[in-house]
Amino acid sequence: MRGPALPCLAGLALLFSVATAHAEDVVTLYSADGLHDGSPNWFENQFNAFTKATGIKVQYVEGGSGVVVERIAKEATNPQADVLVTLPPFIQKAAADGLLAPYQAQAASAIPAGGKDAQGRYYALVNNYLCFIYNGARLGKAPVSFTDLLEPQFKSKIQYSTPGQAGDGTAVMLQVIHAFGGKDAGFAYLGKLQANNVGPSSSTGRLAGLVNKGELLVANGDAQMNFSQLGQNPNLRIYFPAGPDGKRSTVALPYYIGLVHGAPHAAAGGKLIDFLLARESQEQVSTVAQGLPVRTDVHPTDAAFKKIESIVQGVTIWTPDWDQVLKDLPADVARWHTVSGS
Repeated sequence: MRGPALPCLAGLALLFSVATAHAEDVVTLYSADGLHDGSPNWFENQFNAFTKATGIKVQYVEGGSGVVVERIAKEATNPQADVLVTLPPFIQKAAADGLLAPYQAQAASAIPAGGKDAQGRYYALVNNYLCFIYNGARLGKAPVSFTDLLEPQFKSKIQYSTPGQAGDGTAVMLQVIHAFGGKDAGFAYLGKLQANNVGPSSSTGRLAGLVNKGELLVANGDAQMNFSQLGQNPNLRIYFPAGPDGKRSTVALPYYIGLVHGAPHAAAGGKLIDFLLARESQEQVSTVAQGLPVRTDVHPTDAAFKKIESIVQGVTIWTPDWDQVLKDLPADVARWHTVSGS
């Protein structure tokens, strides 16, 4: 999955305490950051509704996309998590390593084939895509292209999350390779960009605040998370840099959900998966989470959905072969470390 070892999870945020709950009254969710951002936020709303409907409390643990999978792997002989939410290719990594159990979700028939594992080990939860953010107050307008980010004005003012640790950071690496037409040109660009890059970040969520304050001018993100952060970060702007050919594109980056193999509360975990994929929950994805629902029978018309749709006009959204990405990831991350010196 990566070149060097991933960091430990000492910094994971335990956001819901259920220390006094009985075993049958709790479900533990390990999740990549994003769906708990903003106030109100979709996860918190859904957890509260789930507890009210079932009496089961949710214990929520958050970290980078690769970090939460790494923790589940370390706990495999004594699983602590029941449900995993993370980005590709880390959900595919978890499935390939036997960390996820097959589960027949009630919503399976409403999710397109491309949004679910054929063996039922994971399902798309919220559709999303890679984006970049900049400080509108400081820059005025977005840098047009990736090449513009090499300019001296961005010295120590750019940061992107770490490929191999963060799903969004891995997507940056993939997007650059795609935009530059191949790995040699893509990694050559990332090597040049390192002159302006602050350094690695295991999580993408923290970068928005730094951009908003002007400590950074440009960073990576994902559309769902950054839209949900706009209210608390008035200087934040979302954009998509063009490649050398002048075309703008971005990577489809859904949040996926799966049941952890050997989950201590598997029945409760299945109930939470079904609840989050239910039509009622998915109908709130755009209005509350600022993301896109995954069910084919949910068709939002709200203002938030229209805003999300408008920002990607003229941007080509593409989907990698995630299985191939996973196979190539160790070598690609090792090459990234070489060219970035990180």
